[in-house]
Amino acid sequence: MPHDTSTNYGVAQTGERVVLDGTKTILLVGVGGQGTILAGQLLAMVAANAGLDVKVSEIHGMSQRGGSVSTVVRVGEKVQSMIADAGCADIVVAFEAIEALRAQQYVREGGSLFVNDELITPVPVNIGTCQMPEGTDERLAQIGAHVIDAGAIAREVGSPRSTNVVLVGALSTALPFGEAAWEDAIRRRVPPRTIDANLQAFARGRAAVLA
Repeated sequence: MPHDTSTNYGVAQTGERVVLDGTKTILLVGVGGQGTILAGQLLAMVAANAGLDVKVSEIHGMSQRGGSVSTVVRVGEKVQSMIADAGCADIVVAFEAIEALRAQQYVREGGSLFVNDELITPVPVNIGTCQMPEGTDERLAQIGAHVIDAGAIAREVGSPRSTNVVLVGALSTALPFGEAAWEDAIRRRVPPRTIDANLQAFARGRAAVLA
């Protein structure tokens, strides 16, 4: 059974205060081991540091077997609930292309969808109960997804495990928090020996969207 945990980050302003127009809903989706939870934690740290109310809900699913993992982060002056219905996500970040297709229904009109250019064979396909969807690239293009080869970028900066931080860089372009706030969260959250590589991964992720 999926495992759902919720965390209330409260309001803890230690950086420059940011005012949002209403509550923002960000959905991070992927498969077990891709680092969606760390990405959600970085976002929560940045938002809380800017004086916003933050609530995080994680659904781990069968993550140890390569199953779907999702993290909902809601930020605002006062977050009332963790409801994330179809058509209500301001931003969806998909760590894998199939998960992007699953999650596209959650993106609101005018919202943003960032997708890692990676295709992982789902468990049902591996056991022969389903088939891989066809035309993934074309379908993502049709729905206006920002597709980023985050894995290649992470390898180029010398940290293949930093694919998630590349995607955090992409995510940062759709939110009103300054680069310094994100960089501070990365420094505080990742292992010290990986800080430089993760900062490069973040910068390259931003650049991939803004170029």
